[in-house]
Amino acid sequence: MSRVGRVERSTKETSVLVEIDLDGTGKVDVSTGVGFYDHMLDQLGKHGLFDLTVKTEGDLHIDSHHTIEDTALALGAAFKQSLGDKVGIYRFGNCTVPLDESLAQVTVDLSGRPYLVHTEPEKMAPMIGEYDTTMTRHILESFVAQAQIALHVHVPYGRNAHHIVECQFKALARALRYASEIDPRAAAAGILPSTKGAL
Repeated sequence: MSRVGRVERSTKETSVLVEIDLDGTGKVDVSTGVGFYDHMLDQLGKHGLFDLTVKTEGDLHIDSHHTIEDTALALGAAFKQSLGDKVGIYRFGNCTVPLDESLAQVTVDLSGRPYLVHTEPEKMAPMIGEYDTTMTRHILESFVAQAQIALHVHVPYGRNAHHIVECQFKALARALRYASEIDPRAAAAGILPSTKGAL
């Protein structure tokens, strides 16, 4: 069964193409025009073992907000599409990732209900290159809204802004990987991991 999602999204502000294969090998081809964001999406594909293609052209002459937001929306929609009927998935996943002095704890439920809880240190550099660090939460909000998942991200400590953001994406990648992987026992029995019979 192919578990691939493909979404194209075009507005007056951006043109976005996202393709994701949940059962890939971590092959990533990403270009958004925002270097640090590309670096974070690369983490998502590599550590999630997702084959991920992202091609975004946006109104960077204004700022990076629309480009980052619309890419996250399309990524969430493609992820939801790739899950298909969710039969046989583990559904829940969590991962804790350190990056030098920073630590990220991420837990995900592929529940069909969008909800985000996000905490990170308040005092950190406002910019990483062209990347506004306040956008991390908005990326997760946008992704969650379209993917329709519950996501809890907690960074209890960290000093370096690059590390604080990057460990979140690495932990997110692993948590999504664990939650979306196929449980052989559940798959063989055709089980959807929900007492409601729907996710």
